[in-house]
Amino acid sequence: MSSTDLLLTFNAGSSTIKIGVFAMDGAEARRIGKGVIDFRAEPLSLGLSQGAQTVDMPLKAEVTEDLHGVIDEAFALLSDHFDIAATRAAGHRVVHGGDRFTSAIALDAAAIDAVDALTPLAPLHQPQALRFIRALAHLKPHLVQTASFDTAFHATQDDLVRRFAIPRALHAEGVKRYGFHGLSYKFIAGELTRKAPQAAKAVVAHLGSGASLCALDQGVSRDCSMGFSTLDGIPMATRPGALDPGVILHLAGQRKQSFEEIEDLLYHRSGLLGLSDISADIRDLFNNTRPEARQAIDLFTLRIAGEIGRMAVTLGGLDAVVFTAGIGEHQPEIRAGVAKRLSWLGLAIDEKANIANEFTISTGQSPITAHVIATDEEQVIADEALSILGTG
Repeated sequence: MSSTDLLLTFNAGSSTIKIGVFAMDGAEARRIGKGVIDFRAEPLSLGLSQGAQTVDMPLKAEVTEDLHGVIDEAFALLSDHFDIAATRAAGHRVVHGGDRFTSAIALDAAAIDAVDALTPLAPLHQPQALRFIRALAHLKPHLVQTASFDTAFHATQDDLVRRFAIPRALHAEGVKRYGFHGLSYKFIAGELTRKAPQAAKAVVAHLGSGASLCALDQGVSRDCSMGFSTLDGIPMATRPGALDPGVILHLAGQRKQSFEEIEDLLYHRSGLLGLSDISADIRDLFNNTRPEARQAIDLFTLRIAGEIGRMAVTLGGLDAVVFTAGIGEHQPEIRAGVAKRLSWLGLAIDEKANIANEFTISTGQSPITAHVIATDEEQVIADEALSILGTG
């Protein structure tokens, strides 16, 4: 393996593809660039960051459905900046691994079909990744592809935690709590162990447009606010979080709403957007003086604090709270709001450290520490892909 070997990571979402470019330095994957293709942009373009340099390169492809053409053109543009011909592997984020995939895997035709079989468990997320994986396999048939699963990190949770109070036959058929954002939590677990090893029992709040919390015991997942789907837990940008199932029965039975209408409501019209009737973006809500905006913010912090309390029960104590992802890393007002609701536990925030987004934002006297850690899912994907290459 030469020092010029590269590894690419891909995180395919509903409207974007995030690309990571890593140099394979022995047993380490070192990021040397990153890019994003935003299918909402007109014209279509590849945004590329390399060190301090950022460039936006338009793509000739006009039809976003022509994924083969988009990938082919993106590789050509990347080749102007990196030795793409030296790419050894492509690692992908896949949302759902079910019970079968509890670690990263190499993707051959049979494995791709097995991942596809899990699509009913993640109907809005799994198809995006699979579409990209299959297109890349068609264009680059000799390129090793790997999959890293968001659910895999949570396979360590006790059977009790993963159960719903429903007939056991349904649990056996896969209706259970899986947990998500596992790649983010795996990265945070490593960082927390390295930087704050005394924080044995920690709750991590991954707060982005999708949001969840995870209970870590010595870096091992013991609980997650998301369960069977990415709808569960705390309110998100456009998803409601925990919701009385009776609401769904009411919408379907009394209001005669269709499956598609209810699905759209749950995934695209609820959460902060639905609560405020203003915006799904927390920054817009902070800049708005309407009481509905304030109420959405307050319910968000209330539910986060409540979930932290619940997870402290799972852990049998609480040493630390960690904030990560877009909102968690960059919105000190949210962190302060959550901490205020947990002040009865003794959690106290240092205002200056919080505003500065420092690693430790709790006071020296706080019995529970609070930290801000930037997550890096792409690094986890790259590390797992590199591990598979090393054992292949």
